[in-house]
Amino acid sequence: MRVALVHYWLLGMRGGEKVLEALCRMFPEADIFTLFYDPERVSETIRAHRVSASWLNPLRRGYRRLLPLMPMALESFDLRAYDLIISSESGPSKGVLTHSAARHICYCHTPMRYLWDLYPAYRNEWTRSRLTRALMTPLSSWLRLWDYASAARVDEFIANSKNVQRRIAHVWRRDSQVIYPPVDVGSFHTEPAEDYFLIVSELVAYKRIATAVRVFSERGLRLRIVGDGPEYRPLRAMAGPNIEFCGRVSYFDLRTLYARCRALVVPGEEDFGIATVEALASGKPVIALGRGGSAEIVPAHLDAGILYRDASEEGLEEALARFQAIENRVRPRELRAWSERFDESVFRREMQVVIQGAIRSTADRQAHPEIVEA
Repeated sequence: MRVALVHYWLLGMRGGEKVLEALCRMFPEADIFTLFYDPERVSETIRAHRVSASWLNPLRRGYRRLLPLMPMALESFDLRAYDLIISSESGPSKGVLTHSAARHICYCHTPMRYLWDLYPAYRNEWTRSRLTRALMTPLSSWLRLWDYASAARVDEFIANSKNVQRRIAHVWRRDSQVIYPPVDVGSFHTEPAEDYFLIVSELVAYKRIATAVRVFSERGLRLRIVGDGPEYRPLRAMAGPNIEFCGRVSYFDLRTLYARCRALVVPGEEDFGIATVEALASGKPVIALGRGGSAEIVPAHLDAGILYRDASEEGLEEALARFQAIENRVRPRELRAWSERFDESVFRREMQVVIQGAIRSTADRQAHPEIVEA
C-alpha cells in the first residue's frame, strides 16, 4: 500500500517534526506533503523522502499571515494514489481530501490554538495591530467552521496527550486514543550540574517565556534560552545580563545543555512537552506550570522537580524557592528510568497497532467498494 504523510509545515525541527521523523522511519517509502518546506531547516531523515510543498511555498517567509489561504492549498494536494494518509496536525493539515477507499489517521498535537482555546488571548492581548484584530474576527469565524467540518474527513484521531484528547473532544466532538510522542531517550546523558537553568521552546506568546525572563532577571539567576520565534526581540529587550539567548542549536549542543543544567523551566501550558521528557532523560528535574502535558509527564512520586499552579511571576518565584529545597534529593537514574516510557520504541509499537487496523480496514474498503460505512 502507498502511504502519504501530511505535515503542516517544515520550517524547523521542533516537537511535531520529531514525530514526523519517527513516522518517516516507520514508512521509509512514504511521500510527504506540506504547506511550506525549507530543506535546509529539517533533518536528513525528512529530506530523504520525496517532499511536495503547496503553491504557497514561495511565500513561506510570511507563513504565519497566510492562514486564510491554507485550507485551499491543502485541498489542492492530489492524494488519489495513496491508500493510507497520516496527517500530523497542529495547523490545518488534517483538511486534505482523500478518496473513499483510503484510510486517514490524524496524529493531533493540538487543534489550532489561535482559532480555539487561545483565540481570545491572540485577538485581545497578543495582537498589537488594530487592523489585524479587525480582520481576525470574520476570518477566524470562517476558519473555525472549516476546521470543524474538515475533522469529519478523518477516520481516526490519535492525541499526543490526555490534555489534547480533551481538546479534540471539546472542539471537534470526536473520540481519540492517546499515543505519546516519541523521544530518543537513549541518546541523552547526564553530567554534574552547572549554575544555570534552561528553557527549550519556540519564542511565542502563549509559552509565557516573558514571565521567566522577568523573574530570572530580577533574581539574578542564570538562565539559558534555546529557541527562536516572533517574541525574540521583546524578550531580549527586557532580559538582564544573566539571561543568555542561545538561538537554535545543534542536537549535540542541545543534549549538552540539558546534561549540565540545574533544571528545565517550562512556564507555559504545553500540549505535551517533548523538552520535558528530554530533560528527564538527561537526569534533570523540571520546574513547570502544572497544567497540560507537564502534569502527565512529571511524576509526583519522585523528586523530579516542581509543578506549580499559578502562572504568574509570583507562582514561578515560589516554585524556584521550593525547588532549591529539593534540589539535592534529585536522583538522575530514577528520572532517566521514568523517561523510558516515552521512548520511540513505545511510540512505534502503539502506532503499529493502529496502522494494522487501518490496513485491514483499507483492504476491506477496496475489496468491497459497494459497502458504505455508517
